[in-house]
Amino acid sequence: MWTRDFRLFFVARTVSMAGFAMMPVATALGMRQAGHGATGVGLALAATSAPMVALILFGGVLMDRFTPRRMMIGADVARVATQATTAVLFMTGKPALWQILVLSAVNGVATAMYSPGVAGTIPRITADIQKANASLRVSESIMMLAGPGLAGALVGLAGVGTVFVLDAAGFAVSAVCLLLMRVRVPRVEAARPMLHQLREGWQEFRSRTWMWSVILMWMIFGITLFGPLIPLGSELITGAHGETAYGLVLSAGGAGTIVGGLVAMRVRPARPLAAGATGMLLFALEPLTIALGAPLPVMMAGHLLGGAAWGFWSVMWATSIQTNIPGDALNRVSAYEIGGSVMAMPIGNAVAGPVAGFVGAESVLGFSAAIAVSGCLALLAVPAVRGVRQAAPRPVEADAV
Repeated sequence: MWTRDFRLFFVARTVSMAGFAMMPVATALGMRQAGHGATGVGLALAATSAPMVALILFGGVLMDRFTPRRMMIGADVARVATQATTAVLFMTGKPALWQILVLSAVNGVATAMYSPGVAGTIPRITADIQKANASLRVSESIMMLAGPGLAGALVGLAGVGTVFVLDAAGFAVSAVCLLLMRVRVPRVEAARPMLHQLREGWQEFRSRTWMWSVILMWMIFGITLFGPLIPLGSELITGAHGETAYGLVLSAGGAGTIVGGLVAMRVRPARPLAAGATGMLLFALEPLTIALGAPLPVMMAGHLLGGAAWGFWSVMWATSIQTNIPGDALNRVSAYEIGGSVMAMPIGNAVAGPVAGFVGAESVLGFSAAIAVSGCLALLAVPAVRGVRQAAPRPVEADAV
């Protein structure tokens, strides 16, 4: 697995995820210090996510035109510029709201141009795709676990601008690592109409029942499970046990994703989606323990198991896509998969509070737990999902730029 190219890619993803994990904390604290309040924080986060969701399909098409490696390097360079500019703004005064929103939007566009290339790159740099995905999941989970605390400490010691400087440096390291890779890239075809390429990607996506079934369920989960979990969970846990307890619960979930990734390194099910959906049944413990007002240790245990389920599922899903989708369509299909997975979550975020005001936060999260179980059972009832198999490992092609 540990080819030269994969080692470089592993470093690139690890340093990028470290910065990604620190950004929400740095943005929240920085916007408050600049006097923009909670509304400013929400607008800054939305300014990043909205362009990413809107443009990610085009990112998949552009990957096929210019190759994933070039697009990902370009995206990293753009984010070096935006994060360095943001750092200067915070270090030299209080940035205006419009300045942060513009820079956040550029970041969102860059993310849309970067994300679809991850799935298309991994099969070209390593023979053991499942173990590669599991290794990346463990690394990303460690960064997501450590990043928020590190960001908070750095803001207290050296200011918000320092965190953005480190984030810019991380993207610079990522760009250099990608530049040094010698991955063999497919021949770039002559440019065809973008809408034609989007239709081709859509046809590849919809022709696979197992794929659109999962994405459809993930859209339902986004509204009923993933969306309400953070806003309502933070309210209930903080109200019952305090802010420190909420941090402990999130840390338990983060530790669980590391465990799930480690399990995925060792366990190689013949039917990865069936195994992953079975494991995801444990994710219901996260909303369930909160809804029941369980003692803090029980809640942490539930999030540890739920995080492990999520980590294991993530590896099984990524491996299934990367071993069953033709390489020449993988970038575009991945764009549809990513876009469909995240597009419904903001709806869940938005409606969770109003619905909880009518029926109670505990009832909403209890319903979320029921949806988690019934949704996974529904996926297991689909023959196409149960029947997906992981393709055998294949030799990595000789290095070439």
